[in-house]
Amino acid sequence: MQNHDIKKQHRALYAPKPGVFALVEVPTISYLIVDGHGDPNTSDDYADAVVALFSLSYGIRALAKRNLERVHTVAPLEGLWSADEMEAFTTRRKSDWDWTMMIAQPEWIDEDVVAEATRTVRRKKNPAALEQVRFAQHPGHLAAQVLHVGSYDDEGPVIAEMHDTFIANEGCTLAGHHHEIYLSDVRKTVPEKLRTIIRQPVERL
Repeated sequence: MQNHDIKKQHRALYAPKPGVFALVEVPTISYLIVDGHGDPNTSDDYADAVVALFSLSYGIRALAKRNLERVHTVAPLEGLWSADEMEAFTTRRKSDWDWTMMIAQPEWIDEDVVAEATRTVRRKKNPAALEQVRFAQHPGHLAAQVLHVGSYDDEGPVIAEMHDTFIANEGCTLAGHHHEIYLSDVRKTVPEKLRTIIRQPVERL
């Protein structure tokens, strides 16, 4: 069976060059999603959300391989971040952040597959936030993005440059929540080598 990997299917979206700002067309993608609030470094809700997302994603992968005879690589963790004040991001005031954590699913995964996998994961592991996971589509849109290599806490100047310079120079304006894609395993990667795609939905003026 041929393996499906969203990072290879959409290289422009998941394999950009470090430090190079670009505009990209993001297609409609289906995700497993959990919403929450607060500092991701200290919030139990955040940790529970991530565990539930990966547990269900691997459950879906196993079910799809067995029942659909289709194999895919579990996609990286993604996050939508928002706050009442944009300064909360550039100053890293994390306790003010709202977050939506997500893992993309292949286009052949539907609600029935998710429901069956959920029942299996509930019976075997039953992670704390499993009942909070929802399955939904994130609509396609235009976005600015860049690959940041380094600590999450060093993202502030990159985000500021994207918002204040690149997006403005492209004749666009912000049009959605700050979006990050985590290509590195934070448990195994030193901060200075973390690879994070920083993405900002935009619309043309």
